[in-house]
Amino acid sequence: MELKPEEFAQKYLSQMEIRAPKTEIEWEEYYTLRYKILRATLDQPLGSERNDGDKTGQHFALFSEGRIAAIARLDQAEDGISQVRFVAVDNAIRGKGFGRLIMEATEKASIEQGNHKMVLQARDYSVDFYLRLDYTLLEKTHLLFGVIQHYKMEKVY
Repeated sequence: MELKPEEFAQKYLSQMEIRAPKTEIEWEEYYTLRYKILRATLDQPLGSERNDGDKTGQHFALFSEGRIAAIARLDQAEDGISQVRFVAVDNAIRGKGFGRLIMEATEKASIEQGNHKMVLQARDYSVDFYLRLDYTLLEKTHLLFGVIQHYKMEKVY
């Protein structure tokens, strides 16, 4: 019997940890996953997965069975508003609830920091995922690398 995504994530929750990467190897795995999911498929060069916000943002990595399965970065957009960026789940385990878990961790941190709203730029193929997490679609925004349409979304706590 196959487990539903939320059952899968809950069953393996005791084997998971969400935290920032600590070692050089973990940071390399973090940026490798970010590149593989968010940049390589768009024929972007290695290094394009990093930006200046990496120095100030709060990084989240979901470790499962000793490897990074999902990632995200939380930025302070403005007073009371945070922004989640670079959300990625390893293709091999997509649809198993790991994306929900990493988003719940960023939202919890955002609330703990005193924010009342989270904003994000969703790729066209991710809009439904964020709608299921109670985000509201606000507007069509930019076309990333001339290829991937993005949409501004928000969630008020």
